[in-house]
Amino acid sequence: MIMKPSSSGLTDQAPADPAATDDMLAGQPIGYWSNLVHETVTGHLRDAMARIDVTQPQYWVLNCVRHQPSAPGRDEVVTQLTPLANGPHDIARTVDQLLHRGWIRTDDTQRLHLTDAGEDARLRLRQLVTELRAVVHEGISDEEYVAALTVLRTMVANVRRAGLS
Repeated sequence: MIMKPSSSGLTDQAPADPAATDDMLAGQPIGYWSNLVHETVTGHLRDAMARIDVTQPQYWVLNCVRHQPSAPGRDEVVTQLTPLANGPHDIARTVDQLLHRGWIRTDDTQRLHLTDAGEDARLRLRQLVTELRAVVHEGISDEEYVAALTVLRTMVANVRRAGLS
């Protein structure tokens, strides 16, 4: 069924349909499709990392520690990354895991630093993530990807501006 604009000029919302053809996509719910992308891509990434005994939050922490202008404290890392995590304690636990694993260390002022083993792991994970990204982005140009993210960012701004979130 082709979705056409209603008499008000707005496209009617159709029920989520994984089999929707291209001519039906305008009426598909963004929540369904964005959630499906999130679950599928995140699951693919986390499964690949699990096969080498690493988690996505561990990769986040390694990158966060590596790319700060100066060595961050534990609380800074936790505050920065908790919005990405599945729960309020995940990042603190991840820091503990990486300290135990010897991939990060603390100095005398309790600032976090990557160890050589941590930097090696971060670089291996970066390579893995780059390879996985290539699979996810196959057949999608950088311009198309930027356009998709621009649309999603605009939708978030529209909802926030309308006070719906």
